[in-house]
Amino acid sequence: MSDSRPLGPANSEGMRPLTSEQFTRARRRLLKMHRESDVGHLGGALSCLDALLIIFHEVLRPNDEFILSKGHAASALYTTLWSLGELHDEDLKTFVQDDTLLAGHPPIGALERIRFATGSLGHGFSIAAGTALACRLMNQDARVYCMTSDGEWQEGSTWEALIFSCHHQLANLTVLVDENHLQAFGLTSEVASMDPLARRLSGFDADVTVVDGHDPDEIRTALAATQDRFRIIVLQTVKGARVSAIANQLESHYLPLTDEQYRIAIEEVGEP
Repeated sequence: MSDSRPLGPANSEGMRPLTSEQFTRARRRLLKMHRESDVGHLGGALSCLDALLIIFHEVLRPNDEFILSKGHAASALYTTLWSLGELHDEDLKTFVQDDTLLAGHPPIGALERIRFATGSLGHGFSIAAGTALACRLMNQDARVYCMTSDGEWQEGSTWEALIFSCHHQLANLTVLVDENHLQAFGLTSEVASMDPLARRLSGFDADVTVVDGHDPDEIRTALAATQDRFRIIVLQTVKGARVSAIANQLESHYLPLTDEQYRIAIEEVGEP
C-alpha cells in the first residue's frame, strides 16, 4: 500500500477504529515529510501522533474543537489532517518552505482546522479553557480537546488554566499531556521537575487518568470514559517513538534525520 494514500475519515454511521496499518502509514508519512523538509522537532511529533490520529479519526464530532498547545509538534497535526484527506502530498512537500501554509508552528488563518496560533508554550490550555466555557455559555453541544507538552506544565499560565477549568468544572474539556520527559534544554526532571506530574494534578478537582500514549486501546478507553467534570489524560510517551536514532534523545527536539537515519527509521516503523 502506498504511503501517499490518506487513511480516510471515519464513516458517517459511526467512528471506526484505525488499524495498525493505518497508524504505520501515518508514521511513515510523517518521517517522509521531515526528511523532505530537512527540519527537526520530529521527536515531539512522534510522541503525540498516535493520540492525535485517534482523536481526529475516532473522537471529534463536527462541532468539537481541538487545540494543539505544543505547537512545535505541528507536523503531527499536518500528518493527521493528511490522513483525513484534508491535506495532500503536495501540501506536505511545502512544510516550513517559503510561502507555505504549513509553518513550523500552527498558524492562524491558514487552515480551517487551526483556529488558534500556538507555539509559545503555556497558552493553548488557557485558550481551550476559555473556548470550553464559551461553548457552555452558548449552550453548544461541543467538546474541546487540548494537547499539551509536559514541559509547558512548568509555565504558570498552565496552572492558572488548570485552576480556572476546575473552578468552572468544564466537563466539556479534555486536556491531554504528552509526557515524554524531554524538553528543549534536557530532561524535564532536570530542568524544573514536576515529577510525578500525574500525582500533582490529582490534587485538583479533575479526573486524572494515566495511559500508555502509544497504546491505541488505552487511549481509546480513556477518551471514551464517561465525563462529568474536567478531565486530564496523561499520555506516557517516548520522544522519537519507534525510531532508534532519536528515541529518548534530546537531539530529536532540534535535529533532522540524516539520509541514513531516515532509511533505517522507515524500516523500523515497518510496512503498512
